[in-house]
Amino acid sequence: MTEINRRDALQMLAGIPLIAAGLSPHDVARATAAAQSALSASSASSAFTPAFFTSHEYATVRMLAELVIPRDGRSGGAIDAGVPEFMDFILDENPGMGIGIRGGLAWLDQESRQRFGQEFIDVSDAKRRAILDDIAWPKRAKPEFSQGVAFFNRFRDLTASGFFSSKIGVEDLRYIGNEFVMEWKGCPEEALGKLGVGYE
Repeated sequence: MTEINRRDALQMLAGIPLIAAGLSPHDVARATAAAQSALSASSASSAFTPAFFTSHEYATVRMLAELVIPRDGRSGGAIDAGVPEFMDFILDENPGMGIGIRGGLAWLDQESRQRFGQEFIDVSDAKRRAILDDIAWPKRAKPEFSQGVAFFNRFRDLTASGFFSSKIGVEDLRYIGNEFVMEWKGCPEEALGKLGVGYE
């Protein structure tokens, strides 16, 4: 996948709802709590046993989630936020959703074997990104990659849902919530300049 900074990624993800298709806010809250619990347990035992994914699938999910939202200087990435654990919980609780994800993970391995003779997690980072470049941009993707595109769209949505509903993700957004404002000073000059407007 070509390099992209977190700010650009956030702009692209802004249109994605935090609740993946078919999930209620209650499901997302439960999954987030389960992921945080799994993170605590895994940090204590250095191991997480997925309920839905096979060990190979889970290793691929961890690698792919971190490629979608990597750790950077601003905050932790998808793994730090417990996204793989979140996905495992969601898909175990909603088996119908898992068919496309499981099929997509198999598609990644098949595509990688055809191109490079190895499974997705075993090839170099540059080779993984070459595959992802072919499926990450739906409008540019060739028709023969339609299955990969559909999978990656779902996977990216789940990754964003898990990340931005986690403590790390909320802090990354720098959302301050409802805070009492003693005095309204208007928009910062920098923001006004960017929009090409100003106060009269």
